[in-house]
Amino acid sequence: MQARNVMVTPVVTVKPSATVQEVAARFLESKISAAPVVDDNGKLVGIVSEGDLLHRVEADTERRRSWLLRAFTEADTLAAEYVKSHGRRVSDVMTRTVITAAPETPLHEIATLLEKNAIKRVPILENGQLVGVVSRANLLQAVASARPLLDVTPSDTMIRDRILASLRAERWAHIASLNVTVTDGVVDLWGLADSKAERKAIKVAAETTPGVRAVNDNMVTFSGGGWT
Repeated sequence: MQARNVMVTPVVTVKPSATVQEVAARFLESKISAAPVVDDNGKLVGIVSEGDLLHRVEADTERRRSWLLRAFTEADTLAAEYVKSHGRRVSDVMTRTVITAAPETPLHEIATLLEKNAIKRVPILENGQLVGVVSRANLLQAVASARPLLDVTPSDTMIRDRILASLRAERWAHIASLNVTVTDGVVDLWGLADSKAERKAIKVAAETTPGVRAVNDNMVTFSGGGWT
């Protein structure tokens, strides 16, 4: 699946000139936790989220440090925090460096962007224009609405071949001491697994193969003083 298959569109956006109070009210009204910031030409210039409004003077939640910590905190950091807590406009508090993706970006790449950059959403741009947003929630929706890959039940031989082929492609799998049998879609796993982690992964690989109805784990793993 690609970003275009799960992205939210149209996107609720705000202008850099909007006030912090206006944005807070917009979040509550639209039941959202962040919004891309676009200029008068529709160009993405930043993103503002609940996190940017967390430490605010209006709510008496501005960041407080002891005198000792303030003494060891760089002046630029303190100045930036002051702007975050006292600035009146979105342009004062928004995040200006925005991680973006294209509509055709695969979802596994979107997931990596979210994880690597510790962010919760990725604006989607097409020809420089904002066309959607993909959030962590949208990825969960894709998981929840997933459908079986095949409508036709594959044969037992085909299931076995697919399980073995998928394991051969994994560096962690040691299939020389593994055997797989399939009867009416029920898979039996036999042989030796080098570790509990590998044993679990082999079982998951079998369970997620299209056409598999159940998996019996008959493997053994060497643990401590013997095989289990």
